[in-house]
Amino acid sequence: MSCKNNKKDTETKSTEKTVVNDSLIYPEEIHFKSLRQVTFGGDNAEAYWSFDDKQIVFQSNNTNWNVSCDQMFLMDADASFRDKMPPMISTGKGRTTCAYFLPDNKHIIYASTHLVDDQCPDVPLRKNGKYIWPVYDSFDIFVADLQGNIVKQLTNEKGYDAEPTVSPKGDKIVFTSTRSGDLELYTMNIDGSDVKQITNELGYDGGAFFSPDGTKIIFRSSRPKTKAAIKAYKDLLEEGMVEPTEMELYICNADGSELRQLTDLGNANWSPFFHPSGKKILFSSNFEAERGFPFNLYLIDLDGKNLERVTHGETFDAFPVFSNDGKKLAFSSNRNNGGGRDTNLFIAEWQD
Repeated sequence: MSCKNNKKDTETKSTEKTVVNDSLIYPEEIHFKSLRQVTFGGDNAEAYWSFDDKQIVFQSNNTNWNVSCDQMFLMDADASFRDKMPPMISTGKGRTTCAYFLPDNKHIIYASTHLVDDQCPDVPLRKNGKYIWPVYDSFDIFVADLQGNIVKQLTNEKGYDAEPTVSPKGDKIVFTSTRSGDLELYTMNIDGSDVKQITNELGYDGGAFFSPDGTKIIFRSSRPKTKAAIKAYKDLLEEGMVEPTEMELYICNADGSELRQLTDLGNANWSPFFHPSGKKILFSSNFEAERGFPFNLYLIDLDGKNLERVTHGETFDAFPVFSNDGKKLAFSSNRNNGGGRDTNLFIAEWQD
């Protein structure tokens, strides 16, 4: 698929900077002052910083860490795990996704399927030849301490409740749920009270994050438009699946008002995160790819202008997350994996 025709009202910006000589950094990656590899095997993703930037929680299915599917692990921000294993702070049962620190730096929230089954659920990756994601009805959102003890269950509605993230202001959680019959965004207080639905258009609304000041939310959505696309979406969702190959970024106020589409690039645009200034979005996209890969990181202004490519790999860069002080960027990448399938965590020193 040619993507040049899909760049609407988007300008590409170039910048000049001095790059430190670092074997993990490609020459064009001018925003990385240094880059450190954190994990060395398995699929490692969704790495999120504690509010004080001292620790990171992430998910991994590294079989060398005695797990069969994604579980949650805790690390100090300066640690790496070539020859050792970080502490697991999920139950080890079921499948988990999307952990995030609470403001006290002593608890996390995450979604898990363990209430329904101790075993890992099946992971269908193809349906009629198409790449799909499973949407497990058994996911609910829990609060746990850093020793792995679940101290509270925040959701108990029928269906999928997952992908929770916390406002930098420490007052709200945004998450995705199928409780309305579609994959919509909801907010709730830190204690699970005052649940409000903030999106209501057909499509998979997910991967949402608050702006640094807590006033806006950025997310990705599929939003099918044609009769055929709508039918395909609904049929897949009925089976607990979605096809994430066509997604764009949307932005709205924290209460769901003033919703608007941010990107119109084609292919899959996802895993958005606010730049520390609150004036730009860093996200992953394959809009320049002809065959689905590579995925690279891009910056874009909140008005959809000044698109700038940040990473220059030939495989996969995604899940970018800035530290709260704005000095570091954690992300997942296939770089330096010997040509295999491992997706590892990396932490860069960021320079604007």
